[in-house]
Amino acid sequence: MRLPLLIFFKILVAGLFAQSKDLVTNQGITSAFHRENLGKILFTAQNIPVAKLLQKDVLTEYTLTNKSDLFMTVFMGNSMTNYMHSLAPHLPADSLVKTGNYQFSLFIDNRLVYESNLYPGAPNRRVQDTATVISKPLIDNKHEGVYWTQSYWQRFLLNGGDSALTDGKHLLHMQIRPYVQLQNEIKVGDIIAEGSLNLTVQRSIKIDLADIRLNPLQPYPGFGISTDKFDRKKIITLKAHIEQGTYKHINGLIIVSNGNLLIEEYFNGENRFTLHDPRSVGKSFASTITGIAIQEGYLKDEEQRLSDFYDLDRFQHYAAEKEDVSIKDLLTMSAVIDGDDNSFNSPGNEENMYPAKNWVKFALDLPVKLARPAGEWHYFTAGVVVLGDILHKCVPDGLEKYAHLKLFKPLGISEYEWSYTPQHVANTAGGIRLRALDFAKYGQLYKNEGKWNGRQILPVQWIKKTFTRHKKITGRMDEYYGYLFWNKKYRVAGATYETWYCTGNGGNKIFIFPDHPWVIVVTASAYGAPYAHPQVDKMMTEYILPALTGK
Repeated sequence: MRLPLLIFFKILVAGLFAQSKDLVTNQGITSAFHRENLGKILFTAQNIPVAKLLQKDVLTEYTLTNKSDLFMTVFMGNSMTNYMHSLAPHLPADSLVKTGNYQFSLFIDNRLVYESNLYPGAPNRRVQDTATVISKPLIDNKHEGVYWTQSYWQRFLLNGGDSALTDGKHLLHMQIRPYVQLQNEIKVGDIIAEGSLNLTVQRSIKIDLADIRLNPLQPYPGFGISTDKFDRKKIITLKAHIEQGTYKHINGLIIVSNGNLLIEEYFNGENRFTLHDPRSVGKSFASTITGIAIQEGYLKDEEQRLSDFYDLDRFQHYAAEKEDVSIKDLLTMSAVIDGDDNSFNSPGNEENMYPAKNWVKFALDLPVKLARPAGEWHYFTAGVVVLGDILHKCVPDGLEKYAHLKLFKPLGISEYEWSYTPQHVANTAGGIRLRALDFAKYGQLYKNEGKWNGRQILPVQWIKKTFTRHKKITGRMDEYYGYLFWNKKYRVAGATYETWYCTGNGGNKIFIFPDHPWVIVVTASAYGAPYAHPQVDKMMTEYILPALTGK
């Protein structure tokens, strides 16, 4: 069979380029289907393995709803490393993967909406050296936040895509180019693949309030049923939006008012007995146990220093400044140690910690960062792991048993699961699984100033210290950090509502309102999704707080 002239020319050019210019060996043209679609981006509604992909599976038009999935398959004539090599011939392969990547451009109705140079390193070097096919999800509702392509799509939505994809018909067009950054210059290559898809967008939902019921309330140990008034229509509308996918991967909503259950709703297969992973919400539990341990004399106070617990000159990058790092520095995430989860280049970024065989050693081996202003807040997960290790060393029978005896048992919490460090110490970095209602108990404990059923579990003074604005959160307006708790204000209809809260990846929250009678828990699993926290803020300001206040 004779090939179309354009395809033949593309293959010829790719072959000549490979023979004379390639830096690394790529996987080549993988199939006849690859050859026929060279330089194209194809869209499908399902995850179809490349080897089984047929032309009939390829979408030319698609209805996009809040629950739609969308996958792409990209057929290239070379690997990304070789494309980048053509832009920077003097660089070796291991340098190219650190200086460049794909540039993705997304157009809606022939207007460029979002263009992004993907951060070097994802996908990894092996893939960039060899792959001539990309097969990844842009939207995969069952597996949120797994792939870099999903992160790119979410950034597109946050940077104009959401407002561009109004209900109605649109043309989506995507282009991929290589880029490299050389000192202050970014060099961008020619288009290596592109594709279009006609969309019919149907994201606005229709709500019939008569068809929606709130979950009937039942008592739960520690909580009775509240008779406080709230705007049911607001909460019913929110429930409809969650069920129809406007707010994604929200799994639970608990509202306690004046110590009793006011609202209890679950989604996506969860229920009141589900053990939910709240990620970094679990960090706050380390603060709680620290307060109890100080009260009982197992720690002197939060001014104790690392040098009281570790022989620091046995670790790498010894510096006198490490000796002076205090428990308070770990609680307020302001240690001089060079660890910042919000900086990909930070040596103490948590993603560098997880592969390590010993997380405490990883943290204590880190250098100090004197260039950072003294005492400045920086999100430092590894520091909370060190705090957990200190607690484990100091309290009777280790952290896990102590937490059970002093916190969970008095609260009547028996069903929970810790995750663990490689040394099998309860992991204070996050991930302790509890029922949503038991997270609400934890929040209510703070609302009760440390009391539960008349018993003082947590010292009042510790709660006051915890709910003190010790540090201003870097890069945020009017937001602060206490002892592993966050602080901010919501503004609704001209009124301000201050909250102290725990927060974790995926949009997980425990809110305590010091000036109002509420504890609010949101459990969610939008792990890794950039919309996870903003959508909870929107739920709070547009539905939850208006429903509770009548404003």
